[in-house]
Amino acid sequence: MERFENKLKTQMKEPNNISYPDFDQMWHSIKQDELKNPDVNPTKNRLRKQKRFALVVGLAVALMVTPVYAALTYDWSTLLTHRAGIQSAFEQGLGQAIEQSITKEDITLTVQTAFMDENRTFILYSLKAGESWNGKDIIFDHIGLKDQNGELIEGRYSTQWNDELGVFQGYFETDWIVKGQKADVQFVIENIQFIDDKKQTIPYNPKDTNTQNFTVQKDGIESVRIQAFEPTEDKTLLISSIMLSDTKMEKNSFAHIEAVNDLNTILEVEASVYGGPGEQGEYVNKQTFKTNALRAEGTQFQLVYNYPLATAKNTWNLNLALSKKQVENGSFKDVLKIAVPNVPNKTEISEMIVTPTQVRLVLHHEKTYPRLPYMDYQLDVGGTLLNGNMWDTRDPKKTELRFELEGIDITSLARQPITFIANHRVDEYNGHDKPISLTNISATPQSLTTSIKGYPISWKYYMKDNNLYVESVSPDRKFGGVNQTFYLEGKEKNYGRPTIFGIFGDENNQSMDVYKNFDKKNIDIYISNYTIHNREAELRIPLKPGN
Repeated sequence: MERFENKLKTQMKEPNNISYPDFDQMWHSIKQDELKNPDVNPTKNRLRKQKRFALVVGLAVALMVTPVYAALTYDWSTLLTHRAGIQSAFEQGLGQAIEQSITKEDITLTVQTAFMDENRTFILYSLKAGESWNGKDIIFDHIGLKDQNGELIEGRYSTQWNDELGVFQGYFETDWIVKGQKADVQFVIENIQFIDDKKQTIPYNPKDTNTQNFTVQKDGIESVRIQAFEPTEDKTLLISSIMLSDTKMEKNSFAHIEAVNDLNTILEVEASVYGGPGEQGEYVNKQTFKTNALRAEGTQFQLVYNYPLATAKNTWNLNLALSKKQVENGSFKDVLKIAVPNVPNKTEISEMIVTPTQVRLVLHHEKTYPRLPYMDYQLDVGGTLLNGNMWDTRDPKKTELRFELEGIDITSLARQPITFIANHRVDEYNGHDKPISLTNISATPQSLTTSIKGYPISWKYYMKDNNLYVESVSPDRKFGGVNQTFYLEGKEKNYGRPTIFGIFGDENNQSMDVYKNFDKKNIDIYISNYTIHNREAELRIPLKPGN
């Protein structure tokens, strides 16, 4: 706060920072207005000098306040990096100003601005904690909106520390949409937990490929098990299974392994997976590193996790009267019913809901749990491309695509032509009946090569910790990877559990299945399904002509 105050003082001392008006010209204009009025009282003319002095002093006070007010206005751009539609609307002067605060436990919650439209409800808030509270981040037991019936409306939230202003800035977002134009709700935060990083040294040996176990018994963490795999010659996958003795740690601990050399953190070389569920309730992470970096002299390993420093147990609630009035002019809904061609499940784009912050496409499918066979989605709005993402609807026959509205003047939005674009097609196929024979299964890795539909697949299999591991990879980039394998016992299929797998449609076509407590020397396995890429494929569907 001290730095903020010093910045304001400096700003006030520098006259070049403020463009002051021409006071004499302003006074001349006022005099001209009075002379134009034939009913001016002569007594008022004698007070002209006093009025002039009062006017100038009033303007000076207003101008002194203005830079302070501007400096206190929060910059939300970093927090809203992935919510560009809100940032864009905010910059165009939209958003319902709330500016309501409540203080409890020496923590002040302020709701600054709200956006409520036909796609979502969005709240911008800040939390200012007194000096008795400390922590690099905060989490809540509960955050959301309560409707008039007292039902909690949940959603997503994010917070970010603003070091310059000494506050946490955050947003709360929910897909909840009010049916009318207004809604009386209550914004609620329950129990604020202040957290910081904590680290425990783990004596892991990266040159030992056997499974290694470590007892922790501290801060709600019971133990850590680390398994090492080498999917390629130069990469090592570490799978860490963290057993927690305190279930509260599971939700917010973000516990993971960190490799450090010469005080520098060794970065992962592929996207990591954190917090997956283990078979016995473990917290499972998958992290891939360069093998030579892990095995370099001086590399050390530590368990890093979020740890609660203190909890403010209370409920912060503010009554909000939300309105859609500000966004009405830039909002419209079109019923489309346009068929999507050449997809495995009969699909239509049912409707398009456009607001000043976001475009939402609603798709309906003939069968349950569909998957659109494309990876990248865009909208061309009058020549401006908007990137979109798939949204969870919890409806097995419905898909939603949402596009943050950025770089478009909302006043012209309804007149712009809109085209839906889908790129990079990925098709999924069932495997065939041809078996892959694994023979002389042991702890020694063995390899073989097969093919499917002309695509070569390299296999590696071995025993580890009484489990059979089966790895597959293809040198052909068009091959998306083997999604899962199985073997037969009679007519019953026994599926391997995927342990390494690429994100659907990404560049990694490696996979690894594990068969637990395996005791056979030979087995025939089969490919359950696999994917093929067509990166050049593009689908364009006009949704709306321009006016």
